[in-house]
Amino acid sequence: MKDKEKIAVFIDADNAPAKKVDKILSELARYGVVNIRKAYGNWKKQNLKAWEEVLHEFAIQPIQQFDLTKGKNATDMALVIDAMDVLYTKNIDIICLVSSDCDFTPLVTRSLADGKFVIGFGERKAPLAFVNSCSRFLYLDEDIETEQDIPQPKQNKNIKSDTKLINLLRQAIEAVEDDEGWAMLGPIGTHISNHASFDQRNYGYKKLSDLFMAIDLFEMKQTNGSVLWVKDKKKAKQHNKPI
Repeated sequence: MKDKEKIAVFIDADNAPAKKVDKILSELARYGVVNIRKAYGNWKKQNLKAWEEVLHEFAIQPIQQFDLTKGKNATDMALVIDAMDVLYTKNIDIICLVSSDCDFTPLVTRSLADGKFVIGFGERKAPLAFVNSCSRFLYLDEDIETEQDIPQPKQNKNIKSDTKLINLLRQAIEAVEDDEGWAMLGPIGTHISNHASFDQRNYGYKKLSDLFMAIDLFEMKQTNGSVLWVKDKKKAKQHNKPI
C-alpha cells in the first residue's frame, strides 16, 4: 500500500474565514493526511472569536502572538518561522497556507524550491503574486464542494473574455497536442498544474472537461468510451485554410 502524502497546514487566522475550515480540511483529505494543523493570531482579539470555536473541533493548535507594536503584526513572522522549521525537520510532502496575505509569497517559493507541493486557500482579495506562486490555489469566497455541474450562461460569457485563462488553456493544448491538433485532457491538466496555480473550481466548474465544454472556443471528442480530447477551434480553422 502506498504511503499517503503528509500535509502541514498553517493558518493566518487574521486573514482567513473560520467558517470554511471544514471545507479546507475536506479538500486536503483528497491529497493525503494532515499531520500538522496550526493557526496563528492574537487570540485575545474579539475578531478571532469565530476561530476559537472551531479549533478544538478540528484539532487545530492555536499559536498565540501578541501585537508587540501598534500597527505591526507578529503573526506572519511566527508562521513563517514554524513553516521553515517543518521544512527542515519534518517529513512533509505538502505545505498548505490559509491566508489572503501577499507577505507569504516568499515562503511559497522557498517551499517549492525544496520540492514541496504548496496549496493555498484565500479570498478573492488575495494578491495574484501569492495566488500564482502556489502549486494550487482555491478561493474560499465560493463553496469548494458544491459547484454546479452544469455551467451557467452568464458565467460562460465572463470566462470567454478572460484572456489570461484562454491563453493558459491554449498553451496547454499546444504543448501536448498531436499532429492534428488534438490533445488528451489528462496531459492538458498535468501541464497546467505544472505551470500555474489553476483550479477549474475557481471558475465554478467541478471538472476541467466542464470548463472546456462551457467555452465555445474548443472542440471536444471522446475515444475508447472514456478518453477525452480537446482541440483549439482557432487552430483548426488555420489548418483548414486552402493553400
